[in-house]
Amino acid sequence: MAAGRGEFYRSLLEGLERKPAQPSHGRGTAGPGRGQSGPGRGQSGPGRGQSGRRQKKKKQLKASPSSVSGKDGRTEREEEDFPKSFPCKENLMERLPCEILIKILSYLDASSLFCISHVSKLFHSLANDDVMWQKIYMSEFGTRTWRPKSVDNAALKDDPEDVGDRSAGNWKRLYFRTAAGYEMNKWRRELRENSPYTGLPRQTEWVLRNMNVCWELTVTDCLGREITLEQSRAYFFESSVIVRWSEGSFPRYHHIHNIQLHGVRKERLKIPDVRKPAWRSLISKLELKSQRVWHLGKDRLVRLLHLVPGFIIGIWRGQQSIAFIMASLHFHKLVEKSLLGYPACPYYEPEDLPPVDNSDPEFGLHGYSLHFILHNTGTEIMLGHFRELSFCTDQVSRGLLELKVINRNDLSQHRSLSGNIKLPWKSEFLEGSVENCCIITLTLLDEFQKPFWCVSSPIYVTMAKNSPSVDYSGELFVMEYQNAEGKVKMKLVWLKEQKQFFLISLTVYVSVFKVNKRFSRQY
Repeated sequence: MAAGRGEFYRSLLEGLERKPAQPSHGRGTAGPGRGQSGPGRGQSGPGRGQSGRRQKKKKQLKASPSSVSGKDGRTEREEEDFPKSFPCKENLMERLPCEILIKILSYLDASSLFCISHVSKLFHSLANDDVMWQKIYMSEFGTRTWRPKSVDNAALKDDPEDVGDRSAGNWKRLYFRTAAGYEMNKWRRELRENSPYTGLPRQTEWVLRNMNVCWELTVTDCLGREITLEQSRAYFFESSVIVRWSEGSFPRYHHIHNIQLHGVRKERLKIPDVRKPAWRSLISKLELKSQRVWHLGKDRLVRLLHLVPGFIIGIWRGQQSIAFIMASLHFHKLVEKSLLGYPACPYYEPEDLPPVDNSDPEFGLHGYSLHFILHNTGTEIMLGHFRELSFCTDQVSRGLLELKVINRNDLSQHRSLSGNIKLPWKSEFLEGSVENCCIITLTLLDEFQKPFWCVSSPIYVTMAKNSPSVDYSGELFVMEYQNAEGKVKMKLVWLKEQKQFFLISLTVYVSVFKVNKRFSRQY
C-alpha cells in the first residue's frame, strides 16, 4: 500500500508541474495562401521581400504594450495569467481542493498523519480532522474496553462522540493518550514481579528486547557539530547491561565537548529500507570539561578512561583518537529511563518513600540485603548475595554509614574469584583485553526489599599500602569505588600458586545524607 501511495504522489506532482501547451499565434505554420505563391503573388519586385519585413518590424515597435509578446510567444496579458515563476513544489498539493486532500490524507496512518500536520497551516488544519481521527481510533481501540487513567473524568464519563462535538481535535488527543497508556500499561504489567535476590523486575531484559530498545550516543565537539552513533552490541547480565559503540567516525578525544546517552525505541517496519524517526529519551549527559577522569588501565593498543557514571572510553595509545566507548547501565528504572524521558530532559520519578520506622531509632538500619557482581563483557568473576545486614549508629565516620559485608577476620566469609580480573574490549577491526579492571554491579536493598543504592561502574585493582594478610601468603590488593551516595571497598589477596584472587574483605559505605533524606532520620 505504501508503494502504491508513493506512485500516486509522484504522478500527481508530475501532472501539477507540467505546463499547459502554448498556442502558436500563427508563427509555426503558415495560413492558407500565405506560405504559397498564388497567381500574381509568387513573384516579388526588387527589394519587395525586404521592405515587407521592415514594415512588419515597424508595426511591432508601434504596437501597444498589451500586444508585446513574451519569450515563449505569450502576450503580456497572457503572461499575467501564466506567471513567470511557477509555484514551488511545496505548494503544489495545496492547489487541490480540501475534499481531495482530506481523501488523500485518510490513507495515512496515525504517525504519518501527525508528521504531515507540521508541514503548513493548511495541512495542520486538515490533519486534525476529527472524522479521520475517529476512524483511526475506532479501528485500533474500538473493540477494547481499556481506557487510560490520565484522561479527564469528564472525558471518560461522556461518550467520545459527544465530547468530540464540544472539543475540536478530541479524537486525536484521545488516540494518542490511549495509545501511550496502552503501551505503557502493557510493559509495566511485565515489570510487576520482582526477583527476591536483586529486588529488580525479573523481565527487564525481556521488556527491553521486546520493545526493541537500543541506546545511542550523541557526541558533540567543541564547534557544536554532533555525531550520532548507534550501538554495536549490548551485553546483558542479571542486573545490568553493558553497551558498546565501536562503529562510526569518532572525533578526537580532546575535541569532545559533551556526550549524551539516549534510549531509543525503534519500530519494526515491514519495509526494511524505510526508517521512521524514533523517540529519544535522554539518560545522561557528560560535560567533559568539568568531568573528572580516572585512568583504568592499558594494554599494548589502548588505554582506558573512566567517566562517571559508568562510561569507559578506549583511546589508541600514542594518539588522541577514540577506538570505542562503553557504558554500564544498571537495570533499576532502566526501562523508564529509556522510554519515558525527553530528548533534552531525562526521566525523573518521585522517590517512593518507605513508611517511617521509629521502633528502635538508636539501633540504626537493619534487615538490608546486598546483591553483588564482579563481571566483564563476557563472564561473571564473582556473584554474591548477602542478607540480614545492618548499620549501627556508632559506625558513622566522615558522613558515611559503614556496613560490613565480608569480615576480614572471618575466614568462612572469604570468597575466591573465578578467573582473572580483566576487561575485554573490541573496536571496529581490533580487539584485546586490559588486565586488573572489570565492572562492579551492586544493588543494596532496604528492609522493605526495595532498591536503596544501585551502582554499575568500572573498577580497577591497585596494590595495597598495608602489609599482607597473616592468614594468606600473597600480595594484598585493593578495589575501591565512590560516588556522592556511597562507597565500596574490597581487599583481595593474590595467591601465586593457585593463580587467583581471594576476596577477604568487602565493606559498603552509604552517605548519611542519603539515609536521613530517605528515612527522615537525624543520624
